[in-house]
Amino acid sequence: MRIGKQDAPFTSICTSDADSITVRGKDLCGDIIGKMDFTSYFWLLVTGSEPTDVQKFFANAVLAAIAEHGLVPSVVAARMTYAAAPEAFHGAVAAGLLGCGSVVLGSAEVAGRFYADLVDQVENSGRSAADIAAEGVRTLRATKQAIPGFGHPQHSAGDPRALLLLDMAQQHGIVGKHIGMLYALRDCLPETIGRPLPINVNGAIPAVMLDVGFPVGALKGISLLARTASLIGHLQEERDRPIGFILSGAAAAAIEYDGETAA
Repeated sequence: MRIGKQDAPFTSICTSDADSITVRGKDLCGDIIGKMDFTSYFWLLVTGSEPTDVQKFFANAVLAAIAEHGLVPSVVAARMTYAAAPEAFHGAVAAGLLGCGSVVLGSAEVAGRFYADLVDQVENSGRSAADIAAEGVRTLRATKQAIPGFGHPQHSAGDPRALLLLDMAQQHGIVGKHIGMLYALRDCLPETIGRPLPINVNGAIPAVMLDVGFPVGALKGISLLARTASLIGHLQEERDRPIGFILSGAAAAAIEYDGETAA
């Protein structure tokens, strides 16, 4: 039974024979191992081209920015899973990554697609970024959706990671249409929703990465790759200084049963 398109049976990422392994047109042993840093290799794998110095700089910066932020849900899920199944290190990592979604960790992808769509509207309509941004915010509010890339439960005065990334973007002269749209959204918030909101790291990351040429469809991969490194660190600590069952116990203590009482 045929399911989906089956008329392009090709891959341009990797092939091998008895003597060599070729990745994106480069010899793995001759051109990559020991010669290319991992961030550049990641960029090559995703895009098919080596990054420029500026692209590599910002890829490194955003990976560092999003990797770790304490006992967030992905970390708690991973540590509790490892506590229950210490033989399944990979399962604990997977547990942490499975929650990468539209609210936590994966929200950079949601924000990036939103910004890219608004930028497309500006280019196709000839209207100003300010008008398109305000219209986009009003549309989200009409359906009671959050404004992706804005607000933070802890960094209410401004997410320091976002502020730094955007400052570096200015310093390196890479501020383009997507960072411009991010600023247009920020500037319209007091009028459209009645109050300002700070740009968070999941707003800065996609705006910066899109402006340096990273593909919008792979934005979630930034968060997944970065958080994998953090999860491995947390699970190594969980092995030596376990808190998974403490987290589980705290959750049980914090929640009260409000169902029916057995007869």
